[in-house]
Amino acid sequence: MIYKTDYHIHTIHSDGHGAPKDYIPFALRENIAELGFSDHLTLSDKQQDWSIQIEHFDRYIDEILNLKSETKEVKVKLGIEIDYFPEKEEEIKKYTDTYPFDYVIGSVHYMDGPVDNGPDYYRGKDIENIYERYFSLVERAASSGLFDIIGHADLVRIDNFYPENNIEILYRHLAATIKKNQVAIEVNTNGRNKPLNNFYPDPRYLHIFREEGVDICVNSDSHYPEHVGQHFDEAYALITKAGYKEMLSFHKRKRSRTKIIY
Repeated sequence: MIYKTDYHIHTIHSDGHGAPKDYIPFALRENIAELGFSDHLTLSDKQQDWSIQIEHFDRYIDEILNLKSETKEVKVKLGIEIDYFPEKEEEIKKYTDTYPFDYVIGSVHYMDGPVDNGPDYYRGKDIENIYERYFSLVERAASSGLFDIIGHADLVRIDNFYPENNIEILYRHLAATIKKNQVAIEVNTNGRNKPLNNFYPDPRYLHIFREEGVDICVNSDSHYPEHVGQHFDEAYALITKAGYKEMLSFHKRKRSRTKIIY
């Protein structure tokens, strides 16, 4: 059997479409051993409607902790997905140090605007420059010491715009930076629900992360209860083909390696 964890789940506390408890039956259906909630926290200058509202943040924490104590069939984990802004590192740290998270996902959704809000962000622009800046910002997030997992590491692929030049070097440099800073990546299966219709990171480069010794987990980035564990069989086949034999699990921000097949 595969030891399945799904640490990237969004609920009605941010931009998801189910209460936390609604995800439990689907986790059981998909034989998920550990289910982690990680609603969005976006500390931008203007409150984003797809993020947890700051005044409701403690309510989110309390609900997940209560679900954690009440649920026996699956291990519930308390996580958070935080947007990385270099100028907000101290503010981010206050949250990560204050609350009893099992893990923290760091993601880059913004550069000079949101990169995942439609193809107009990319049309008519220097795609190679966009990729270089995006990967550089993800590396900065990985180097910040704030995060345990880098979320959808190449989200910039979302609308199928690619540079003409070979970008393998970007993945190689990113993987080396992530490894140096002892952060994990996720195979994020939600890309199947986007124009990309593929996983993050690009499966063609998964072997690079393995060669660099980067730890990995598989997450659904689910915004609907029925998407828990979506496309996991394919994702696990990809990471084992890339040479992975173990994956990470988290408890109180301590990481441990678990055999994929047990």
